[in-house]
Amino acid sequence: MKKSILIVLLSALVAGITAYAVVRTQDRGVSQNVLSNGTSEFRTVNLSQSEYPDFTYAAESAVDAVVYVKVTVRDSRITVPNSLFDYFFGFGEPQERVGSGSGVIIRQDGYIVTNNHVVAGASKIEVTLTNNKTYPATLIGTDPATDVALIKIDAQGLPVVPFGDSDKLRLGEWVIAIGSPYDLRSTITAGIVSAKGRSMKNEKGEFKIESFIQTDAAVNPGNSGGALVNKEGQLVGVNTAIYSQTGSYTGYSFAIPSNMVKKIVYDLIDYGSVKRAMLGVTMSPITDKIAKELKLSSLNGVYITEVLSGSAAEEGGIKVGDIILEIDSMKVTNGASVQEKVNSYYPGDKASIVVLRNGKEKTLEVTFKGTAMENGTKIEDGAVAFFGSAIKEASKETLERLGIDHGVEIVSVGPGKIMDAGVSEGFVIMYINNQPVQKPQDVIDLVKKSKRAVFVEGVTSYGRASYFGFGL
Repeated sequence: MKKSILIVLLSALVAGITAYAVVRTQDRGVSQNVLSNGTSEFRTVNLSQSEYPDFTYAAESAVDAVVYVKVTVRDSRITVPNSLFDYFFGFGEPQERVGSGSGVIIRQDGYIVTNNHVVAGASKIEVTLTNNKTYPATLIGTDPATDVALIKIDAQGLPVVPFGDSDKLRLGEWVIAIGSPYDLRSTITAGIVSAKGRSMKNEKGEFKIESFIQTDAAVNPGNSGGALVNKEGQLVGVNTAIYSQTGSYTGYSFAIPSNMVKKIVYDLIDYGSVKRAMLGVTMSPITDKIAKELKLSSLNGVYITEVLSGSAAEEGGIKVGDIILEIDSMKVTNGASVQEKVNSYYPGDKASIVVLRNGKEKTLEVTFKGTAMENGTKIEDGAVAFFGSAIKEASKETLERLGIDHGVEIVSVGPGKIMDAGVSEGFVIMYINNQPVQKPQDVIDLVKKSKRAVFVEGVTSYGRASYFGFGL
């Protein structure tokens, strides 16, 4: 009798263990992939309910720190006549245009990150919180090369989104986008990380540093400057662009990595400008043709086509024809990854760079330099150094947009006389000391001829006639 009871208990125990194992197996799930050679690869996939994407925590903790940004721009190309004289002769007051975007509160004392293109040319910026309180905002600084801008409101104890580590994002990881598309405040959409290290074709010829996070979270006009947040509620990117032929979302959106954003905004807070390290090379991807000519076994790395004279790269021993494989143990996949990595350094920082030269790997130590170079020194993308800033021949598109026929554009502003004069990126220089200029060399030559001071005439990025001067 006792033996029968024991058998029954053991049977029940075995059945329970078996049932538990079956449930666990069903809960976790097992997928089998049969390879072409007939072998099998097994992967265990966790399908438990606790692992399904749940964005409630991330959404609820981050949404109050994403704000609505309203921008007013005075457009000198559109004027409102005050009299019949103004009407017939084309005079009048510049008309105001109103635009909007989003921003992310990063500090409780009112610092907000947004996109440069959201606030560019603004004469007035207003920020509205999720509690409908509206504050005037001050522009702290911008970095057109990365499309990042920093603004500030006079408030304390604000909700913030903590910075996450964008380098740790994985392909397929869930993220949410928060912003105000089409004036729909605090809109939340979800998607996955579709790709990393993306760059976009730049038709204007401007100097850009791009290594975008690509997602399929729906982003539309008005989302610019908003937050890209992971499941932990951390800021992993700032939404900046969509890829579309219609101007609306068609399946792809792009965000600036949070690690890049973090360095830029704290540079603007601490120094008033971005302390950007420069390597001083021109790169191209490894094509099949290059790989064949150099007898390469893979297409990894970037091919160096030019090394700028006096640059950190030249002094560190990098040569034309080298292939950069690693920067401080980070594998180089394309030019965007090089730009992103270099942008994380400060002038004076050192890095170990692995290059492939004549079929052999060589490790070089490079000490990065800043953007402050002698006037006329060539910088990346054909720009030329000019008193701590960079100038470039204005593109045809820029000239047509501004309604002018010649000029040299200021594509970036760094510490120096241009910044001290209060000039912003996008200003087009038309005349130096009453002499017209068409190319950067024209500007450099005329400045060299100046004895005591330089008088500059031109138009701002939004088409308003303006001028400034500085002493030599």
